[in-house]
Amino acid sequence: MLLSPEELASLVEVRHNSPHQLLGMHPLGDDSGLVVRGFFPGIKSVEVRPLHDATLPRFQLDPIAETGVFEGVTQAAQQVFAYELVMTQGDGGTWHARDAYSFLPSLSETDLFLFAQGNEHRIYDKLGGHLRVIDGVSGCTFGVWAPNALRVSVVGEFNQWDGRRHAMRLLGASGIWEIFIPDVREGHHYKFEILISTGKVVLKSDPFASFCEAAPKNASIVWNNEKFIWTDQDWMERRRGFDALRAPVSVYEMHLGSWKKKTATESFSYRELARPLVDYLLRMGFTHVEFMPVAEHAFFPSWG
Repeated sequence: MLLSPEELASLVEVRHNSPHQLLGMHPLGDDSGLVVRGFFPGIKSVEVRPLHDATLPRFQLDPIAETGVFEGVTQAAQQVFAYELVMTQGDGGTWHARDAYSFLPSLSETDLFLFAQGNEHRIYDKLGGHLRVIDGVSGCTFGVWAPNALRVSVVGEFNQWDGRRHAMRLLGASGIWEIFIPDVREGHHYKFEILISTGKVVLKSDPFASFCEAAPKNASIVWNNEKFIWTDQDWMERRRGFDALRAPVSVYEMHLGSWKKKTATESFSYRELARPLVDYLLRMGFTHVEFMPVAEHAFFPSWG
């Protein structure tokens, strides 16, 4: 075992704040080969297989006692390469998967610099869950700002809601935790599992989620907002010829979730609200409407 007892304990107890430093593929300290590690509770055996070059080595990872941590070394290659893991369960079932700990951070140093300045004006594109293709691999990047957390994991139906499976890395002093998880798809439910300073583990919805379960459930849902097709080209064209500085302005500020409801507990959809809202605004003489935040939120009556 190349890990120190302290490093092993930090993985097994899921309290390492940058598990990518220990898990995944890394050059050996003397550059004589490569080491691959993974934390796979409940798995019987793990094999590393190269993806793009058949001349690169295939090798087995050995379990470290009964910890769920596997480690393997090869001296047949010195440069990190793309690989997949072939995992075998106790019942003999096997599956192939890319290693979530083999990918570089999805946020750049510039992203973190602008975030720290308060000048990252598209932070909703960086934090939350976003479907991406990285190095030809489809999956989802997850990011959350939790500066006081001791550990953050992504849990969901793709990992049996097990916080040991996808612990995130803390990106420097930014307070942002991040991970790319291969094979996560649109519609998958997830939450963040957070170890707080008191030692308690709590589950939290994603504050930057694009989609959430309806109350009383509160899981966040991976969703692809890029597929929405805008149909407002004619209106945008007319707006170019409109001088807003010489036109009257009367703004109606409103909260969609409570403006009008079907019942005390059931809200209208956006499309159901559109016509009665426009009729009301025209009847009252308003020229503009300002919506209080329409970001997805697990508690629809919330005004904040």
